[in-house]
Amino acid sequence: MPKISQKGIKMPASPIRKLTPYADKAKKEGKKIYHLNIGQPDIETPEGMLHALKNADFKIWAYTSSEGTASYRNKLAEYYNRLNYNVLPTDILVTNGGSEAITITMQACLNPGEEIIVPEPFYANYNGFACSADVVIKPIMSHIENGFALPSIAEFEKVITEKTKAIAICNPNNPTGYLYSREELEALREICLKYDLYLFSDEAYREFCYDGRDFISPMHLEGLEEHVVVWDTVSKRYSACGARIGCIITKNKVLYQTALKFAQARLSPSLEGQIAGEAAVDTPASYFETVSREYTERRDTLVEGLNKIEGVFCPNPGGAFYVVARLPIDNADVFCQWMLEKFSHDNQTVMMAPATGFYSTPGAGINEVRLAYVLNQDDLKKALICLEKGLAAYPGRTS
Repeated sequence: MPKISQKGIKMPASPIRKLTPYADKAKKEGKKIYHLNIGQPDIETPEGMLHALKNADFKIWAYTSSEGTASYRNKLAEYYNRLNYNVLPTDILVTNGGSEAITITMQACLNPGEEIIVPEPFYANYNGFACSADVVIKPIMSHIENGFALPSIAEFEKVITEKTKAIAICNPNNPTGYLYSREELEALREICLKYDLYLFSDEAYREFCYDGRDFISPMHLEGLEEHVVVWDTVSKRYSACGARIGCIITKNKVLYQTALKFAQARLSPSLEGQIAGEAAVDTPASYFETVSREYTERRDTLVEGLNKIEGVFCPNPGGAFYVVARLPIDNADVFCQWMLEKFSHDNQTVMMAPATGFYSTPGAGINEVRLAYVLNQDDLKKALICLEKGLAAYPGRTS
């Protein structure tokens, strides 16, 4: 039989989806599962996006430009300039989801074997994207005790070598929900200038900042014009994960033209996704205000509920719609599978993502889970009851 490639063997499976077979089996057994494992919001997609799709008027479903349609990029520039990014449509390259934005950037910016420093825990698929691009993720530990704040610059400097090409952040963060401050971003600015590094900023959760806190992008910092690459997507902002439309934003013209070559090789982003994305830019502010209030209430319900459970610790995140919680368990992978295979309370259980999949350091996150507060508050409260009962019954409980 022909052999599989070494890259195929090294490509990691998704830690977010690997428990799906156990969930499917539990459902067949009649259990109700509260899905806190994946960032699929239950918030309705804005009407304007759906209306644009339903009323799309074209006779030929044709290729679009590799960089995205001019009308969509013009509209995106309007959106980003409302946020004071000061960009042109020609600074924006439309991609098939945020995932492609990341892979194209890695391929355009790094040679095989070069390294990207990423604070961990981090979005698990960065490992897969790096594997596809033949580049290396160098983790730098953040800690649950201080809410997963940015590690010190001294910690970054410990891992910088001649192979280091970039630093990547997700802000607000997936999986921790941490919202980086201006001071933290200024520190990153200094280190990127000092060592001539790219700064990749994953901003999929930009709209989800709580408690009156401001979102700060590297695009707001002076002197980084040639260094910053923003990754973005319509998936989370508009609850449109299936649209598969994202973008790369950079003022570095050499990098843009290089990324465009990779975009040309995959031909074009989807026409219908861009039609919906263009309409999304006109989504009224009231939509985001309503969504922000809802997520704030869900966050408060989940975090307060978790911290009331004996032995559980969960920091209060400033953004996104995730938390990482430390549980009194021996092994998060075993526990999350056990909750689906062996446990039920009133024929209900909870699906979570083991945090080990969001770390690169062996053994890190062994007693942590990521939970997405993408369910309504009633379901969150029921999920918390299931979790508390499950922790009490789990054979591997540690305290």
